[in-house]
Amino acid sequence: MKGKLFVISGPSGVGKGTLVKLLLQEDSSLALSVSCTTRAPREGEVNGKHYFFLTREEFLKRINEGGFLEYDEHFGNYYGTPKAFVKEQLENKSVILEIDVAGALQVKENYRDAEGIVLIMVVPPDMQTLRQRLVGRGSESAEELEKRLERVRFEIAQKNRYDYVVINDGLEDAKRALQNIILQETFRGDKV
Repeated sequence: MKGKLFVISGPSGVGKGTLVKLLLQEDSSLALSVSCTTRAPREGEVNGKHYFFLTREEFLKRINEGGFLEYDEHFGNYYGTPKAFVKEQLENKSVILEIDVAGALQVKENYRDAEGIVLIMVVPPDMQTLRQRLVGRGSESAEELEKRLERVRFEIAQKNRYDYVVINDGLEDAKRALQNIILQETFRGDKV
């Protein structure tokens, strides 16, 4: 059985990383895509597990060869989803690609005719809840927080470009909603 590509994205602080971990723990038919990056490995990171670590030259060569489903540059380093790795994983499993909204829309735009790509946006129940989650992290100044919330508003405004929107008003309910979408899409078109 050939798998489907589930692109899960949403604003920072919405809980998508936690939800993806829960999905992977409970469903062995799912695999997580591993991204490529030009940044140096952090302590404890393993090549091929956390990221594929490439030189800038290798990354640029792959861009020129069309080797990424999507890519972007952040703070002087490139990040991208390797097309060959995802295709290989899709031969046996469905693959979750956890990326930002810009990357998800790149995948949709570049591969809009490809079957088997499902875009899912995870959103907060409301902006106040998201603000509280971000403040609770304590990792940003008030000015940085406002910039992030401005970005969140832009990202959430893109939700109509997605196949599904899941409101994370509680991890269990959001996880169940994602599981139902994955189940429904996995068997879409199969004869019963």
